[in-house]
Amino acid sequence: MTSVVQAQGLGRRYGRRWALRECTLDIPAGHVAGLVGPNGAGKSTLLKLACGQLEPTAGGITVLGGRPASTPAQLARVGFVAQDTPVYAGLTVADHLRLGARLNPRWDAAMARDRIGRLGLDPVHRAGRLSGGQRAQLALTLGLAKRPELLILDEPVASLDPLARREFLQHLMEAVVEHEVSVVLSSHLVSDLERTCDYLIVLVESRVRVAGEVDALLATHHRLTGPRRDPGRLPAGQHVVSARHTERQSTYVIRTDSPVHDPAWTVSRLGLEDLVLAYMDKSTAEHPHVALEVQR
Repeated sequence: MTSVVQAQGLGRRYGRRWALRECTLDIPAGHVAGLVGPNGAGKSTLLKLACGQLEPTAGGITVLGGRPASTPAQLARVGFVAQDTPVYAGLTVADHLRLGARLNPRWDAAMARDRIGRLGLDPVHRAGRLSGGQRAQLALTLGLAKRPELLILDEPVASLDPLARREFLQHLMEAVVEHEVSVVLSSHLVSDLERTCDYLIVLVESRVRVAGEVDALLATHHRLTGPRRDPGRLPAGQHVVSARHTERQSTYVIRTDSPVHDPAWTVSRLGLEDLVLAYMDKSTAEHPHVALEVQR
């Protein structure tokens, strides 16, 4: 198994509106993959397709080599925590664990109990009386105790305060190391991705603009600043991701595998947020020399 999620020309339509269209990607196993993009890019739709909550309107998707949720065994291999970290308000913490044991054939009861204990959650407390951070941790526990090979998280910390968000992500990374699970994490907060992800996918208007290991992406992307220059005059191996011009100056974000030696340019490295924003820049789609889609 080399890929956890593969999609080819994937699309999902609601009536006449396409929520996701012509999406192609390949997420390798063994990573914490961050999925980022603007609102309406199709991130949640993609993740719901991956966990089998939705059926494609066009194209296809495989998860762990099979069709999502096609069999009980396939369903058991994937854990999912939705954006609102759903739990049942009227059930106690212990009720949730019992329900998880009944619904999941690979349920790890000992791990679930131990994790609840380490989190300080009282088993007799109803979920509706827990804080937002505690509900998120309970939902993560349910996802992990399935013993999935792939854990899909759709902006699970979006509504949490900074401390609860940090604690959730810290516990997530501890679980990833301990249980060797692949993760796809959707977030609009790049700071969360910097803490947790070693693989990045930028989705804009349903298209994968860039995908690859974070270290490799940061090593091959640069910001160039210098005298105004048409992108057509850049060397062939320098693929323009974004461009900004004033009357006298040009600033480019480029992708290249070769060193940049032009003395006319000031070359600087990018942070992860700079890289993400460059690929999300709508003006790049209007530029004929821009590299729109890169999968490494």
